[in-house]
Amino acid sequence: MRTTITARHFKLTDEIKSFTEKEAQRLTKYFDGIMDVEVILEWQKFYRRAEIKMNVYGTLLTSKGRSDEIHKAIVGAVEKMERQLVKYKDKLRGFDHEKPEISSVEITPEATGTREG
Repeated sequence: MRTTITARHFKLTDEIKSFTEKEAQRLTKYFDGIMDVEVILEWQKFYRRAEIKMNVYGTLLTSKGRSDEIHKAIVGAVEKMERQLVKYKDKLRGFDHEKPEISSVEITPEATGTREG
C-alpha cells in the first residue's frame, strides 16, 4: 500500500505524519486489496480537515473528516473509510443483495379465491 500525505496551509510535522500513517495502516484490517492511499490535511482558520482518497481495484473511495483538531479530523475520516470498505467488501462478495429462494408452491383454487364449476 502506497501512502501519500499532503499538507495544505501548514507545515507537516513528524508526529502528525506518523499518526496519519498509523491510522491509514489500520484500514488494511478491513480490506487487503488497497493499492494507493492519498491523505490531504488542510488547516483552515476555524477548523481542520482531513480527506482520504483510496484506490481499490480500480474503484476510488473518498471520505472526509472535519474538526477543530487535526487528530480528530483524521480519525473521523478513517472511521468513515472503514464503513465504506466494509460495504465495498460485502458488495464484492455478493452479500449485498441476497435473493430468497422461491420454493415450488402449488396453487389451488382455494388459495386464489376462485371457484370451479
